[in-house]
Amino acid sequence: MFQVSCFRLHEMGKKRIKEDANEEGKSASGEAAVKKSAETKVKGRVEAVKKAFVYIQATYNNTIISLSDEKGNVLAWSSAGALGFKGTKKSTPYAAARVAESLVDKAGKISIPEVVVLVKGVGSGRESAIRALVNRGLNVTFIKDVTPIPHNGPRARKVRRV
Repeated sequence: MFQVSCFRLHEMGKKRIKEDANEEGKSASGEAAVKKSAETKVKGRVEAVKKAFVYIQATYNNTIISLSDEKGNVLAWSSAGALGFKGTKKSTPYAAARVAESLVDKAGKISIPEVVVLVKGVGSGRESAIRALVNRGLNVTFIKDVTPIPHNGPRARKVRRV
């Protein structure tokens, strides 16, 4: 048997990979085995998704939607700025709907039986993003608002003395 160990060496800002093999002739096949095992590992994680979480962050300036598995690993994401919307058009409900559709298209390869939606923020694209997710065929089982709310707020100003 042989072992392939990789060391990353930093030299002048560039990364090199150094390989040590007990048998020199099998180092190329060892690289292929390492790459193949990494690919199957990623495929296994993607295919084993039973429940996914969709995080919608709707701010006054943008709408960002990400899809993650139960462990929190992001499988796909999209935003209004990434789709080409600029300026005030990024925060519109139309842009949020397009972002949701783009996310579902990116995640089309992954079969997800149920989705939990967590909405954060006060932007205008909250509801239209959820509607676009449902219209595209995702089985939404739960919707929760996780917008942070201050319970006490900032410290009050000192009393003005005249």
